[in-house]
Amino acid sequence: MEVFTGAGRRRAWSAEEKARIVAESYDGGESVSAVARRHALTPQQLFSWRRATRRRVDVAPRPDGGGAVFAPVIVEAAQDSSKTTLAPTCTRGSPVIEIVIGAAAVRVSRGIDAATLATVLRAVKAAT
Repeated sequence: MEVFTGAGRRRAWSAEEKARIVAESYDGGESVSAVARRHALTPQQLFSWRRATRRRVDVAPRPDGGGAVFAPVIVEAAQDSSKTTLAPTCTRGSPVIEIVIGAAAVRVSRGIDAATLATVLRAVKAAT
């Protein structure tokens, strides 16, 4: 419990605290309102932080690719392996992340810059 004394006292949240709470709000299972309540925030404040985080990523990605970037991730339940065919695995090269948007799949390898990836993902999203 926090006790505020005096009139008009506001808490100051560090960038790290905001980033941790925003990341927690994207974790599955809980609503934004529940996360906000746990941290004594209003849901509107947490939604505002989430929107600001998305805008920073969309508008000004860092050229060096550093810093924290948030992306919602959907983890599908495991399928019965006896009914699943496996694609051949590549034993050489760098690991690849596959992003599926509608019927399109974008494979991202290590080293791609954030600006190029953002442009490609916007184009694929607009086309689907």
